[in-house]
Amino acid sequence: MANDTASNSPVTSAALCDALSPFFSDLGSKYMLDPATADIGKAAGYSDGFSFYFAGRGGVLGDVDADVIYSAFVFFDQPLVRKMWERGIAVEGARKAGSRYVGAADAWGIAHISGFAGATRFNALAEKVVASVDAGGLSLFAGLRAEPLPANPQARTYRLVTYLRELRGCLHINAVVAEGLNGLEAVLTGENGSFFAKIHGYQEPYPDVAHLAPARARAESTTARLMSGVYELALTGVERAEFASLVAELKAAVV
Repeated sequence: MANDTASNSPVTSAALCDALSPFFSDLGSKYMLDPATADIGKAAGYSDGFSFYFAGRGGVLGDVDADVIYSAFVFFDQPLVRKMWERGIAVEGARKAGSRYVGAADAWGIAHISGFAGATRFNALAEKVVASVDAGGLSLFAGLRAEPLPANPQARTYRLVTYLRELRGCLHINAVVAEGLNGLEAVLTGENGSFFAKIHGYQEPYPDVAHLAPARARAESTTARLMSGVYELALTGVERAEFASLVAELKAAVV
């Protein structure tokens, strides 16, 4: 159970967002990077983990052109998106790829957070947050939220973490676009920009984007404000404190 003292002390939405977002960003991406997920894709006929990633993560949007996937992913080189999307959906179609990919997330949750005793209460609060969101402009989040949640409590917890991660990611894309940054500029102005630009398929030489650092900082601030607003509307101060306590328990339970 969550710590009773902590759960009785209200927490601001900004403090909750600051505490949770880095952890959810890291935890929610772990299944994407796990060789076990790539193995699930290979067993289903995907030639490589990257094509399974694009078809699986984007598959919740349905049978669409690669430009639609690019619009939702943003931070990857557009030709790479098309190449991997078309290669991936050729295996079993978009929707089946999407369902298989969220299934891989569920498997990761069962394998790595089975000791999380607070899953049921965490899920109740997280589902309250997820259900409260107006999905306008949040395409990947909306597509993911439309997938049925698993019954296993720990699998459900991990799936909800991926939902909250995708929600923040969609809000961040909106903030980046509002600042007039393109995908490459956003990647390069982030931490280890050149490293991630290469991973995301962009070819060198990269432009000098030092002058865009203030715009990127404003985008980060806007993202935090928007995500804080979600927690503000969905949870009471006491519920936010309880949620923070449960997240601390979840962090300790990850193996």
